[in-house]
Parts: sequence; structure tokens; C-alpha cells
Amino acid sequence: MLKTILVALDGSELSERVIESLKELQIQPATKIILSHVIPSSESEVEIAVDRPQTSSEDLPYRQIEKQLQSYQVDLSCDSELEIVTGDPAEEIIRLANIYQVDLIVIGSRGLTGLKRILEGSVSSQVVTDAPCSVLVVKPG
Repeated sequence: MLKTILVALDGSELSERVIESLKELQIQPATKIILSHVIPSSESEVEIAVDRPQTSSEDLPYRQIEKQLQSYQVDLSCDSELEIVTGDPAEEIIRLANIYQVDLIVIGSRGLTGLKRILEGSVSSQVVTDAPCSVLVVKPG
């Protein structure tokens, strides 16, 4: 039985498919689901943010992400938590998987190929490689 599942969402249309895939897993009521979203950070933004006061408009993306995750959370038939973190998406997903000692990570794949995949990298590929558990990769379409 899957005790804990980490669901990595990025706010894209693919997130809906990732959530739909949970229904196919026939999750038990005792299972705990962690709905996560990683806000990518660039080092230049981090340096600038320290030099100026925080404004409430910077909270806006966080609030939108939180609302989206909460809307998914309502449909779940088991215990769940939200995790919104900032950092490198693949590294943060692996970190959360280790913290929660998850049995499965569910993540979407944008299906990048060729040069685009080399330049942008693939979060799902890195997670599959480094994950401490099984990974379900949900593809678009």
C-alpha cells in the first residue's frame, strides 16, 4: 500500500492530468497526499529581493498557487497537505520526497525533445534519476 504520495504540480494544464492520474491509482483513505509546487528561483532575483522591502504584490503568485492547490485538495478522499517552496524544481521535489519519506512521486512531463530538452533540462528526468522512491511520470495528451 502507498502510505505517502508526493504530487509535484507546476500550474500548467498538465497539472490537471496529474491530478486525474491520482484517481486511477485507487488510493486508500489511509494514504497521505502531499500536493507540492516549486517556485523556481533565479539567483539574481534572490539578491535583488534582499535589497528592497517586500511588497504585497509579491505574495500574489504564492496566493494563486495556494488557491489552485487547495482546489485540488478539496477533491481528494484522503488526508493531504500543501507544500509551496522556492528553489530548483527537481532538487526541491527530491528534498520533499526525503522529508516525507514518500512511497511514490507523481509528476508531469512536458514532453520536451531535442535541443529544447537539452537547453531547458527535464525536471521529470532528473527526479526519476535522483528519487528515493518510485516515480509516476504523467505525459500530456
